[in-house]
Amino acid sequence: MIKLINNIILATMIVFAVSCSIQPEPEPEPEHTAPDQNGSGENDGYSLVWEDLFDAETLNEDYWNIEVVSHPANSELQYYRRENVSTGTDSSCWRKCLILTAKKENYGSRSFTSGRVNTNGKVAYKHGKVEAMIRFPKTYKGLWPAFWMMGNDYNQVGWPRCGEIDIVEMGNKGGFQTIEKSEKFLNGALHWGYYVDGNYPNYGKSSTYSYSVQDGNYHLFTLLWDENSVKMYIDLDKYPDAKAYYSMTITAPDPMPLEPTWDAGEYFHKDFFILFNLAVGGHFPGITNVDAITALNEENNYEAKMYIDYVKVYQKAD
Repeated sequence: MIKLINNIILATMIVFAVSCSIQPEPEPEPEHTAPDQNGSGENDGYSLVWEDLFDAETLNEDYWNIEVVSHPANSELQYYRRENVSTGTDSSCWRKCLILTAKKENYGSRSFTSGRVNTNGKVAYKHGKVEAMIRFPKTYKGLWPAFWMMGNDYNQVGWPRCGEIDIVEMGNKGGFQTIEKSEKFLNGALHWGYYVDGNYPNYGKSSTYSYSVQDGNYHLFTLLWDENSVKMYIDLDKYPDAKAYYSMTITAPDPMPLEPTWDAGEYFHKDFFILFNLAVGGHFPGITNVDAITALNEENNYEAKMYIDYVKVYQKAD
């Protein structure tokens, strides 16, 4: 009887030991799928000729220049540094992005730092469809993010003679009436020509959208640029029939004058390069006093990020 009991106890111990040694399989990590990167796509005769999906561990410097500028133009308050430019994953949606980070921190003689990149001398195109998928930070009172282009002859002829196409800018003082308006208020613009008595030709247009463009989601900004006009759109991937928020005629004069004039048609039929930046303060937001910048605050840990999921260039066959 004692032997039988011992055998039962031994068997129980073996079963218990075996059951303890068999651990359940760990739950697999969920697969995160980023949204597609199709943009508005190859349509209306456009074919993709160049893109950067920002899916590498570091920014591709065969395409991009990372600017280091201690005292930028426009009375901006930040120091542009390499350290504020990175690539990484936006964990809110698992998109791989170019990330420009603005911070409230003392560096050099400045009270803020941020990032700016361009493709000058590396990637430039004349005419076509140029678009980028962007998630903007909250800009109210201090931040000035932009997606824009400048003539590839900038180093030779300077600004504004090189020409400038501002596809989208946010943070303008015209939208400061309320926080809600600032999130819907965007600008497009063209700059060109040369200075006469402190003035030069330009045309900018502001739009207040029916929905927020700083809602934590990504929005597609598209430039359509041809021999006759420049047009700018938002969210053509969702609303293919959307109306342009900016439009301007740029038909070249015929014949072209021997000496430059203020005619916009003389300046926008050549190669342009691409820029992204996140400025702090300046003439555009109308804030040049460090203490008046409230967009970088305790709530956001004194930093803000501009995420660019991709940028694409399409052209039509000649």
